[in-house]
Amino acid sequence: MADVYKGELTPLQRHVSFFDRNKDGVIYPSETYQGFRAIGCGVALSAAAAVFVNGGLGPKTVLENEKPAPFKFPIYVKNIHRGKHGSDSGVYDSNGRFVPEKFEEIFKKYAHTRPDALTGKELQEMMKANREPKDLKGWLGGFTEWKVLYSLCKDKDGFLHKDTVRAVYDGSLFERLEQERNSKKESSKKK
Repeated sequence: MADVYKGELTPLQRHVSFFDRNKDGVIYPSETYQGFRAIGCGVALSAAAAVFVNGGLGPKTVLENEKPAPFKFPIYVKNIHRGKHGSDSGVYDSNGRFVPEKFEEIFKKYAHTRPDALTGKELQEMMKANREPKDLKGWLGGFTEWKVLYSLCKDKDGFLHKDTVRAVYDGSLFERLEQERNSKKESSKKK
């Protein structure tokens, strides 16, 4: 197990550590792909995520005095805070810590239908409000993250619940989605 896992992880590090499938402190595109598949994403989305997530975040997180092999695009869990993109909700600060006030602000400002959940339309309103001028990468990153979360986790009535959003920020949602998916696989094998 990598040194990064021996101490207290920041919430942002916990969020990405799910994708470090072998817990060596480095997330390669193959692990990003495996992680997205594990939470229920299709092959195409998982492959695209591996390319764009690792291609976008990897170079920003490289360790000091290290030059990774070309086209490997490793993401270093230790330095994930360096990969924080613009046009986001501000729920993680620049060090990867969770900012409770910013989290609550999402629901105070945008949860018009129900105080504890967001509709797809409310989510779009939030993403539009978070856009920073001329930050295409940030817009795309935020849009993709929220759309994937919404498609995987909305309930039958189209609501994305506050506790689900909280779980994505603390990193527990991915483990839960993988466990649920594995349970469904096991129960279908028994039939």
